[in-house]
Amino acid sequence: MNEFRLLCTGFSDAATNMATDEAIMRLHKNGDKPVVRFYGWKPHAVSIGYFQGINEEVDLEKAKELDCDVVRRITGGGAVFHEKELTYSFVCSEESKLVSKNILESYGKICGAIVAGLNELNVKADFVPLNDIIVNGKKISGNAQTRRGGNILQHGTLLLEVGVDKMFSLLKVPDEKMKGKIIESVKQRVTSLEFETKRQYSFRDMEDAMAAGFKKTFGAKLVPSELTAEEKTLAQELREKFAGKEWNYLR
Repeated sequence: MNEFRLLCTGFSDAATNMATDEAIMRLHKNGDKPVVRFYGWKPHAVSIGYFQGINEEVDLEKAKELDCDVVRRITGGGAVFHEKELTYSFVCSEESKLVSKNILESYGKICGAIVAGLNELNVKADFVPLNDIIVNGKKISGNAQTRRGGNILQHGTLLLEVGVDKMFSLLKVPDEKMKGKIIESVKQRVTSLEFETKRQYSFRDMEDAMAAGFKKTFGAKLVPSELTAEEKTLAQELREKFAGKEWNYLR
């Protein structure tokens, strides 16, 4: 049975979260144990995709007013509001052949672990290409991936609750006149674990279920671990990048 490192790093600010993901990916070597990491966001945050413009996507004055972090990811995709959710990241080398070199197939395999984790909570979920997970036809998880230096990083969210109105007070929309209709549309298309099950889950409950999903999907033993000294040091260095204007205002 393969062994994966399991990192449960708790709640951190947005710059620290993104720096930690990048540090783990950068330092990973072929032959190292793949890494599964679970974390949350404190304070709440908006992350924008690597190719997005921060001023076009986020109401920065509102973010400041609400003490909401804003950070650019190294992965693509759209702007995401992070609050009541579990976020995961998964890192492995391409040469490990744990996931396909085909992007769509690799999304399916890694997202399959989240689907299996939801099954542990008696929630029937499905992977929908390219990178979404749905429950009862509604999105409950969005995911993004990048490949650098021979390594794969995929991270994604699992919604515990949905705060659509708060999200759209922070995110800009192309047409303000249509904002109300857009919000209603999103409310119809997005769901959460608590809405679907009518139950409340602790962060630990979600970590345990998703860990079981990775174990089942990859046939792996997840070994509780800590960040290495090298990972901590690099994450601290990278945090300056993710907290800085040069990176966040890149576009």
